[in-house]
Amino acid sequence: MTPPPPSFKLGRRGQGRVPDPALDDAALAAARDALSRGRWAEARTLLIATHDDWDRRGHRVLVLAHAPGALTWAHEWRLTEPDSPEAALLSGCAAVVRAMRGKGSPDRAETAVAAAQRAAPRDPTPWLARLLLAHHRDAPDAFRDAFDALRERHPDHHQAHHLVTTRLAAAAAPSPHVAHPVYEFAREAAERAPADSPLALLPVVAHAERFRVLVGAGEVPPDPAATGHWTSRRARTAVRGAFDWWLEWGTEEGHPRRLIDLNHLAYAKYHEGRMAEAAALFQRIGPHVTPAPWSFSGDDPHTAFRTARDHAFGLT
Repeated sequence: MTPPPPSFKLGRRGQGRVPDPALDDAALAAARDALSRGRWAEARTLLIATHDDWDRRGHRVLVLAHAPGALTWAHEWRLTEPDSPEAALLSGCAAVVRAMRGKGSPDRAETAVAAAQRAAPRDPTPWLARLLLAHHRDAPDAFRDAFDALRERHPDHHQAHHLVTTRLAAAAAPSPHVAHPVYEFAREAAERAPADSPLALLPVVAHAERFRVLVGAGEVPPDPAATGHWTSRRARTAVRGAFDWWLEWGTEEGHPRRLIDLNHLAYAKYHEGRMAEAAALFQRIGPHVTPAPWSFSGDDPHTAFRTARDHAFGLT
């Protein structure tokens, strides 16, 4: 049975809005806003609380690193607390973000990340920053080395696996008769991860990323329904396994990036034509739209999300 329409409001004018990378972490959004005004105490509290919660630490520090003036305020924090691994981490991540925007030196970013690595050798998060920088610089060897080092510290790192999936999806297929490498990577990661790991949804992410690449290359039309991308045997197997995992493990609040996975799964279920299941996922997502995968057809993500959600709820 399709659940009732959600109680949240998503404005009719979605065009041009930017989904909030803080997702539903209200404390993170508040700390980011405070940091942009030069107040770093809230960021300090949040990051200290993430010791050993590596997925949350990576999620939070990268959101903070995108705040206006983050690098300046991280430097100020380091001057106040020169031995703080959190200050070094924010400084390194902010330097990477600045380099990725073309406003800072990649070499200086490398130096800042190296300082964060020295401050906390067992923390995988500086390696996540290095992974992002290597991806931006299109440095395959550095990318592979960073992922290996990160996985030594946290084998099931959510954001790192998503980033590798994004990169692998763009690789050339070795043969039309051989499974694309991104599918093998996602399948192996899902099978290797603990039973309660959200990496169980990585095969769905991989399938969405391949669609993005194929659309970008002009090999398929941007309408998923016109390609049959989500009704193939591979897609149905991946989506069924991911949805079954969600029913067993994913209905509880917890993982900081779960809404990214849920957006992918709702997108897949919607394009698979399973409206009741898509509606259940939209109900859980609420207003927290993510750019991926709703922008993969070239659409504004808010508009694409709202259209699919309204259809799933029978409102159109």
